[in-house]
Amino acid sequence: MAEQPLWVPAPDRLKTARLWSLLELVNQRYDVELPRTYGALHRWSVQYPGEFWAAVWDLCEIPGERGDRLLHSGRRFQDTRFLPDARLNVAEALLAHWPTTDALAGPAISFTGEDGEQAHLSGPQLRGLVAQLQAALLADGVRPGDRVAAVVSNRPEAYAVMIAAASIGAVFTSVSPDFGVDGILERFAQVEPVVLVAVARYFYGGREFDVRSRLAAVGEALPSVRRRVLVPAGADLSGGPQLTGWTGWADWVAPHRDGEPVFERFGFDQPWYVLYSSGTTGRPKCIVHRAGGVLLKHVAEHSFQHDLGRGDRLCFFTTAGWMMWDWQASALASGIGLVLYDGSPFQPSGERLFDLVDAEAVTALGVSPRFLESCQQAGLRPRDTHDLGSLRTLLVTGSPLSADTARYVYRAVVPEARPEAAQLAAISGGTDLCGVIVGAEPTSPVYAGQMQCADLGIDADVVNDDGESLPAGEQGELVVREPFPSMPLRFYGDDGSLYHSTYFERFPGMWQHGDFAERTAEGGFVISGRSDATLNPGGVRIGTAEIYRQLFEIDEVVEGAAIEYRSGSDSRVVLFVQLRPGTTLDDELAGRIRQRIRTNLSPRHVPSVLIQAPDLPRTRSGKLSELAVRDVVHGRRVANTAALVNPECLEFFAGVKLQ
Repeated sequence: MAEQPLWVPAPDRLKTARLWSLLELVNQRYDVELPRTYGALHRWSVQYPGEFWAAVWDLCEIPGERGDRLLHSGRRFQDTRFLPDARLNVAEALLAHWPTTDALAGPAISFTGEDGEQAHLSGPQLRGLVAQLQAALLADGVRPGDRVAAVVSNRPEAYAVMIAAASIGAVFTSVSPDFGVDGILERFAQVEPVVLVAVARYFYGGREFDVRSRLAAVGEALPSVRRRVLVPAGADLSGGPQLTGWTGWADWVAPHRDGEPVFERFGFDQPWYVLYSSGTTGRPKCIVHRAGGVLLKHVAEHSFQHDLGRGDRLCFFTTAGWMMWDWQASALASGIGLVLYDGSPFQPSGERLFDLVDAEAVTALGVSPRFLESCQQAGLRPRDTHDLGSLRTLLVTGSPLSADTARYVYRAVVPEARPEAAQLAAISGGTDLCGVIVGAEPTSPVYAGQMQCADLGIDADVVNDDGESLPAGEQGELVVREPFPSMPLRFYGDDGSLYHSTYFERFPGMWQHGDFAERTAEGGFVISGRSDATLNPGGVRIGTAEIYRQLFEIDEVVEGAAIEYRSGSDSRVVLFVQLRPGTTLDDELAGRIRQRIRTNLSPRHVPSVLIQAPDLPRTRSGKLSELAVRDVVHGRRVANTAALVNPECLEFFAGVKLQ
């Protein structure tokens, strides 16, 4: 029996999708007759990448000069340059749709904190604040290429500082305030910022965290910093640790008049961001992203993959230490208002984000699979407790989304009266490209457990160990066969060798993304986990996400971490499970877990060893770290525990004996 879709676009949504305006422009400009399908446009986009990205620039009205040259092919994949003559200023692009107060667009930025703090910035207010911050940065001697670093929560000041830094060609880099001193320094010390902006406190899980003592240590350890700015974040700072050598936010901004920022235009490859790899295998890589490439990729995703535009409101639950923060910021360039939330999405209950959807008329909500799984396990039914009438898209990323949780969305989240209106958009990409490789599009059906397509302009494929394409249903490595504009410009401090080995060493001439994946009969993709966490018992590669999907069907299990344990020639799958409070891994439960995995997957997937664990390690972006578990169990030192939000849990795994 054929798989039935969870969602199909309603006729009016299908008819008015912004995607078709791009297809029509391509047909008219290049005298082609592409049929009105996503697949046709995608095939053309990867066959003619220069022409495609030029069309995106023009249709999305990027301010600046595009130039006549569309593509310069280099000797290597990473040497390719898109729009090499283009001139732009990304800050100008982010603010272009926000010159005046617009009743349709609403506020440019709305903010809600866990503690109840709220703030709204209209377009003129945002532009005025950026003008003040631009003047403050220039007064501090910041020049193009200098790094502006921020330890910030997801609040308006962070976005304004980023835009102001970009307006003068400076490079913005950020982490969230829950990072410890070592975690901040191992990132920022590598890039030597000249300005450091930080919040004094943040709220999470019903608690207030004052971070000033940490900031004092960070500030003293960064000799390159010439200006240190403290954002009160709504706090009375008269008590607690007092910082010396720091300027208050108001004192930094107030001397400079608001008005209109000035925009000098730079080349397409002008650095915009430094993002960081997770650092779980060593010192974090400092990934330098180019302004033109990231902006172009983001506006294409917002406009054509997710059908968002002027008047829409986007709320992605993220921190300033995750690439989805940068992805969300770019939505301003399409006239999309940002709805920010900072704090725990479960404070005071798991309904907090759905409350925000109704209160702020959010049209696109972004969450992690982990969030939806927690809602599912808690028995939440937002469709029964909320209106959610504004919600058109539910974006999900951060880890593989199980088919069962996808079905939960249409059983309990999407309003029953209008299931065809709200699209579940599972997407997968990463920090490496600051964007999406495989994800969603608004004109085709959504199937449970799948991502619908490869993104426009992304020639994604699944290959075997020899780099040969695999048919649907066979698992292999996710690669990109042709260059794309948001490839990293470089790694900071690298001579190019680390960059090359990270993406191109295993499959010459192709970008290896590091995910274990497969194509589907419906034309979509399934991600089964990270390649470096893939299990290989008996020579058969197994993606860990396959096992986790089965665990989620067992009520007693919160989550699991599967590793391959090697001792000499012996190789075994070991599965650690975190259980609900009051539950014990007895023989009956262990038998049910093994039987479900055996029945729904294969005997090779069945773990040889099952162990109950009190907690499982996660990175600061919320991702499970099987590699940390694997290293500790094998007696190896975890290269960078500062990358983990809960490194103390590794003590349990150090005591596990599998000999």
